[in-house]
Amino acid sequence: MQRRRRFKQSIPFHDRLATWAEQVREQADSLPPGPEREALLKKARQADTASHLEDWASSPGLQPPK
Repeated sequence: MQRRRRFKQSIPFHDRLATWAEQVREQADSLPPGPEREALLKKARQADTASHLEDWASSPGLQPPK
């Protein structure tokens, strides 16, 4: 059985998502209006939503069930 190769991320998930979303927005800004641009903007919005969900899931206000 092969062992899975694991490594620690040096940049937090939240930061990587924000950087990627910004890059996607810049790509979308360089495109003319159309389906390609809309798809990129949708991906950026999804990354923002994922970032907010990650913030919510890791917030200290959430308590494990007792």
